[in-house]
Amino acid sequence: MDDLDAGSGAGIVPGRVSLMPLRDLVTMGPVGIGGNLLIFAALGFFAPMRFAALASVPRILALGAGCSVLVETAQYVLRLDRVSSVDDVLVNATGAVLAALASRHWWRTTAEAPSDRPRPAPAPAG
Repeated sequence: MDDLDAGSGAGIVPGRVSLMPLRDLVTMGPVGIGGNLLIFAALGFFAPMRFAALASVPRILALGAGCSVLVETAQYVLRLDRVSSVDDVLVNATGAVLAALASRHWWRTTAEAPSDRPRPAPAPAG
């Protein structure tokens, strides 16, 4: 489970990895699962509204999973005395997707996205 503070052995204890899916989910508990669902929820909610290229569920899933993998890798590399778990990645990415689905009504489509090309000047009235 991701906590706000590094463990007591941060920088000393070698990194630990849990690659068995759904194994750590049981030990997370409802608070741990809820917290992990919220970690990338804002990203999932707002990214498709801001960037039309991200306005699809598979792309938000990839974005949430990719960001979560970066966090889990940093935890391992920086020896933060935490377990880098595939379950954290799964739950974090799920949270991003659920939040994205909550904002789907406001997603920008490619047709609505602003173009980098200048618009033609309006015709003179007369």
